[in-house]
Amino acid sequence: MKIQQKIGLTFLLLLILSQFFGPKKNDGDLASVDAFIAETNPPKEVHQILKTTCFDCHSSKTNYPWYNAITPVNYWLNAHIKDGKKHLNFSEWDTYSLKRKEHKMDELYEEVEEHEMPLKSYTWTHPEANLTKDQIAAVVTWGKKVQSDYKQQMIKK
Repeated sequence: MKIQQKIGLTFLLLLILSQFFGPKKNDGDLASVDAFIAETNPPKEVHQILKTTCFDCHSSKTNYPWYNAITPVNYWLNAHIKDGKKHLNFSEWDTYSLKRKEHKMDELYEEVEEHEMPLKSYTWTHPEANLTKDQIAAVVTWGKKVQSDYKQQMIKK
């Protein structure tokens, strides 16, 4: 057996074996975002946008696509989710300080307005997350209002 065949066979065996292992899933409860929803009171359209474009990577509950069952893709997705939750986790909204909430709302609408969020790699596999100009405007308008409300609360304190 040639060395190239041995390397190829070893790689194939490792790939097959790796399918039995994977990262821990982000399988929390979507109810964990209830505090965020109650506090920020997004209109129905914005709530739906958040649900389809944000919560998978920015909350404790991810709806995984079928290809998450394939290693190493599941590790790649897990890294994206961990990174997203590091920057903003709607499931932990009630633990954020008022100043942090104000800052996160600023980042949220700016990222959407500048087409930085949702990520291209996400919209590529989730076409429903491609936001229209009207959807972007709705998120930005809502986000600015919520941020302004937080600023007013900080002034009063």
